[in-house]
Amino acid sequence: MDTTERETIAAYEGPDSRRLLARLRDVMAGGGSGQDRLNEIVGLIAVEMRADVCSCYVMRAGEVLELFATQGLNQSAVHKTRLRVGEGIVGDIAAHARAMALEDAPSHPSFAYRPETGEDPFQSMAGVPILRGGKVRGVLVLQHKERRHYAEELVETLQTIAMVVAELVAAGELVNAQEISNQGDPVLLPARLSGVALNPGLAMGLAVVHRPQVTIRQMIAEDEGKEQERLSEALTAMHSAIDDLLAAAALAGLGEPRDILETYRMFAEDRGWLSRIREAIRMGLTAEAAVQQVQNDTRVRMSHLTDPYIRERLLDLDDLTNRLLLHLAGKKSEADGATLPDDLVLVARSLGPAELLDYDQRRLRGVIVEEGSPSSHVCIVARALDIPVVQVSDALNRIEAGDPLIVDGDHATIFVRPAEDIQDAFTQSMDLRARREEMYTQTRSLPSVTRDGVPISIQLNCGLLIDLPHLHASGAEGIGLYRTEIPFMVRSTYPEVDVQTDLYARIMDEAGEKPVIFRTLDVGGDKMLPYMSSGEEENPSLGWRAIRIGLDHPSLLRQQLRALLCAAAGRPLSVMFPMVAEVAELEAARNILNLELERLVEHGREPPSTLRVGAMIEVPSLLFQLPALLPRVDFVSVGSNDLTQYVFAADRGNPRTASRYDPLSPPMMCLLRRLVEACSEAGVSLSICGEMAGRPLDAMALIGIGFRSLSMAPPSVGPVKTMLRSLDVAALRQYMQGLFQRPDHSLRPKLKAFAKDHGVLI
Repeated sequence: MDTTERETIAAYEGPDSRRLLARLRDVMAGGGSGQDRLNEIVGLIAVEMRADVCSCYVMRAGEVLELFATQGLNQSAVHKTRLRVGEGIVGDIAAHARAMALEDAPSHPSFAYRPETGEDPFQSMAGVPILRGGKVRGVLVLQHKERRHYAEELVETLQTIAMVVAELVAAGELVNAQEISNQGDPVLLPARLSGVALNPGLAMGLAVVHRPQVTIRQMIAEDEGKEQERLSEALTAMHSAIDDLLAAAALAGLGEPRDILETYRMFAEDRGWLSRIREAIRMGLTAEAAVQQVQNDTRVRMSHLTDPYIRERLLDLDDLTNRLLLHLAGKKSEADGATLPDDLVLVARSLGPAELLDYDQRRLRGVIVEEGSPSSHVCIVARALDIPVVQVSDALNRIEAGDPLIVDGDHATIFVRPAEDIQDAFTQSMDLRARREEMYTQTRSLPSVTRDGVPISIQLNCGLLIDLPHLHASGAEGIGLYRTEIPFMVRSTYPEVDVQTDLYARIMDEAGEKPVIFRTLDVGGDKMLPYMSSGEEENPSLGWRAIRIGLDHPSLLRQQLRALLCAAAGRPLSVMFPMVAEVAELEAARNILNLELERLVEHGREPPSTLRVGAMIEVPSLLFQLPALLPRVDFVSVGSNDLTQYVFAADRGNPRTASRYDPLSPPMMCLLRRLVEACSEAGVSLSICGEMAGRPLDAMALIGIGFRSLSMAPPSVGPVKTMLRSLDVAALRQYMQGLFQRPDHSLRPKLKAFAKDHGVLI
C-alpha cells in the first residue's frame, strides 16, 4: 500500500465522533428492546465508519463470546457463532483486554475462520474490548473487504463507542444476569478461601463490599463547555477532600502514610491524566464518561506490565477515578454512612490509601482485596493501623455484603459465612491471642536472658518511621536492620540529599541512645523505583539490584551515604551494604564512603562519633571469602531469606519450590554454624535479620548454633523473648550436636520434640 492510498483511507475512515455519539445517544434513549437497539447501533457504526462489517460479541457464562448483532455478516450466524476467550482474533482481544487493528487479518496467527458468518472476503479488521467495571463484557469489531490501515484516531473512537455498548450490556437487557445461577446459589454456603497474606493479624466482622463504581446514566454530552465546567468543579471538590484527609488529626503521627497521601495528592493533579479527560470531553463525552474512558484505556495499556510500582500506581489511579466520579455525581463516599456495622471487614477489587482512610478506623477490622501487594500504598497504611490484609483473587464473586467473615492474615485464609463451631473456635483463638499478647507485653520489659543465663540481643527490623515507637515499647536493644528503600519507593523522584538527611536524623532522634544499623538502598528485583528502569530481566532476583545498582550509579550511593553522615553529626553511625557477592564490591563501597567522609570534613561538618561498616551475608560466594572479608568489616548480618533461596537454588516466592527446602535443614544449619565459628575467631559481631530470627522455633535453633543477636519485626519480639527465657542453651547445644550430619530433609520435627520435652515455649 503506497502513501497516497493510506492518506485516502485515513481521510474517509475518520468519522465525525461528535455527530456519531449524538446519534448513538438518540438510539440509547429510544424505545425497543436491548437487542433492537444493539442492532441499530452496529448498523449506525458501519455507516458512519464506512465499514463493510460491524459486529458485536457479548460475553456469556463460561467465558464464551457470542455474536449478538452484526451489519455485514450473515444474520443467521447471530446467537449461533460462539468463540471461547482466547479463540480467534475476537477471543484474543477479550483475553488480553486490548485493541487490535490488522491490515491483513487472515494472516494473523490467531485468525479463526467461521464459515457460517460469511466473513471469508474480508481482509482488514479492527476490534476493541467492551469494558465495564474493569472486566471484559464483549468485543466490538469492524471489518473491510479491501486492505485498510486503521488510524489510531479511529481505534480511539471505537473504544469510546464500546463504552456506550458496555452500558447496554451491563443493564441486563442483552444477557440475564442470573444465567450463571441455574444450579442454585452456591455462594450462600460456608466457604474457606486461600490467598496471599499482605499484612498479618486476625479479625472477625461483617462484609462491607467496596464497589465505588458509579453508574453512568448519560454517556454523550449535549454541551461541551458545561461538561468541562463540571469536571473543574469536581476536581476542586476532590482536591479539597484529599486535603482534609491530610489535615486530619488521625494522620498526625502516621509518618510515611502521610507521605503516601501527599504523593497521592500530586498524582491527582497529574497534567497528563487531566488533559486526556478533557480531550475525551471535547470528543463529545460527558465528564463521567470521559473519566471512565481514560481509566479503561489506562488499564488496557498497563495490564500487561508486571513492575510492582507501576501496578500499585494503577491501584491509586483506580481510587482517584472512583473518587472523581463520586464528586461528579454529587455523592458522598460509600464509607460515609451510619448503616455500616460496628465490626466491618472491607472487601474490594482494589483499594487506594485514601479510600481505606475514608472508613471509620474504630469499626474497620480487616481488609480483603483481589489486587494488591505487601508494598502497595494501602498495605503500608493498613500496617500502620494494625489491620490485617489478605489478597484473594475471586473475593467479590465469593463474598456478599453482610456475610460474616473471619480474616486470618497470619495464614492467608478467609472463612466466609463460617459455621457456629468455627466462629466459636476462632473467638477462642482471638481470646488466646489477646492473652498471649498480654503475656508478651509483660515479657518485653524483662531481660533477654535464657534460663541458664545466656544473654541474647533482641533487635528490630524497621523500614518506616511508624515502626520506631515499637523500639521502646518492645524492649528491643536497637534496630538491627533499617530498610532505607521504602521512602524511596513511595516517591515519584529520587529524594534530595537534604530530604534524606532529615529522614535519617529523625530516625536517630527517635531511637535515642539505642543503636541503628542502616542498610543502604536495596532495590531491584521485586522492588523497582519508578524513576529507575533496569529493563526486563529473566531472573530479577539474580539481576541488577542492591549494591550492584549503587556501584554502577555511584552518584546515588554517594548521595545516600552523604545524607547518613550528615544526619549522624556527632552520633554513632552503622552502615551495612546489601547483597555483597565478593570482597571487591565491599572495598568499592567503602571507598565511596571514605570519599564522602573526607568531603564532610572538608566542608566543616561534624562527622559521626564512630563509624561502623558491615556487610549482609546473602550471596553464598561471600562465604568462601570470609578470611578476606572479616578483617575489613566491623560486623556482618545474615539475610536468611535470600541466602536460603540461593543456597538451595529455589525461588522462595514460587509455591512449587517453597516446600523444597527448609531453613532448619542440616545443610543450612551446618553453613550457619561455620559462619558463627569464623566470626567468633575473628572477633566480628554477627547477627541475623531474616525471617528465621522472628520465628520462635527457628530462633531457638539459631541460638543453639551460637547466634547471640537476633533482629526481627516488632510483633515477633514477644514470642521470641518468651521462648528464649524458657530455654536452656547448654541442653540444646548438646542435643543439636548429633543432628548436623543427619540426612533428614529438615530438623524441624526433632527441634519441636526437644522444645516440647524441655518446656520451651514456642
